[in-house]
Amino acid sequence: MNAAGGTGMWDDQDGFYYDQLSVDGARRPLRVRSIVGVIPLFACENIEQAVLDKLPAFKKRMMWFLENRRDLAAQLSYMREDSNLQHHRRLLAIPSRSRLVNVLKYVLDENEFLSPYGVRSLSRVHLKKPFTLHDNGVEHTVQYTPGESDTYLFGGNSNWRGPIWFPINYLLIEALERYHHYYGDSLKIECPTGSGHLMTLGEVAHELAARLSRLFIPDDRGRRACHGTESQFATDPHWKDLVLFHEYFNGDTGKGHGASHQTGWTALITRCLEKVASPHTVVTRPSGARHALSDADPQR
Repeated sequence: MNAAGGTGMWDDQDGFYYDQLSVDGARRPLRVRSIVGVIPLFACENIEQAVLDKLPAFKKRMMWFLENRRDLAAQLSYMREDSNLQHHRRLLAIPSRSRLVNVLKYVLDENEFLSPYGVRSLSRVHLKKPFTLHDNGVEHTVQYTPGESDTYLFGGNSNWRGPIWFPINYLLIEALERYHHYYGDSLKIECPTGSGHLMTLGEVAHELAARLSRLFIPDDRGRRACHGTESQFATDPHWKDLVLFHEYFNGDTGKGHGASHQTGWTALITRCLEKVASPHTVVTRPSGARHALSDADPQR
């Protein structure tokens, strides 16, 4: 991720992880801001010093790696213990702190990945600025598509072209919680990007869970974003409490698309609802007003 070919997938110019095309030894980044560049953040884990001390053989090999393979360890948060943090644990992660912050600036930008309903699989910047690759006289284009696919590529499935996809969102939430377990209040980031509102990574994880929850929580008119403009699910007493578990969701409106029985991963919404219903958790309503959920809150 960080070292292959000299720089790995990391692009210093944009501060993001990109796929690279290698032809006859020549490498060039494919500057598509997609969820591909966010996935490196998922590889992270905390190891408590007390546990490490009980594994002397592993600790010896780890210290050898840190001392003798600094070329690989330089851009990793690899088993680092930060003396400025008030705990005794190590972070094992692909991105360094600075690279983590750089990627999250894109993820939390409402003009890029951040939707009112979660994190898009492709940056919305590619709606007006599609990525185009010219190769051997053939033009290949990637453009932001918020909902149903406009191409038959991959059978017409557009998961990776812009919609909100639960497994990727939930992996990001879990990763942010692990980073927060290590960095705590020492690391805060604007959320949304450019808002001036700083959050810890734990608070960002809760905010993403809240946005995903908006897909299913009915508004003041009883409408759920996942049902789109279909009024029957909001007004008919026989239908209004029936909720479908769509495969993916429109990156702009939240409407459900694809298979409607995708309980294999969309059922993760239950964990998101559990997170945002916890006492003292701050959640953003669809209207933009912020409030703290309580036992008396009808949305709980």
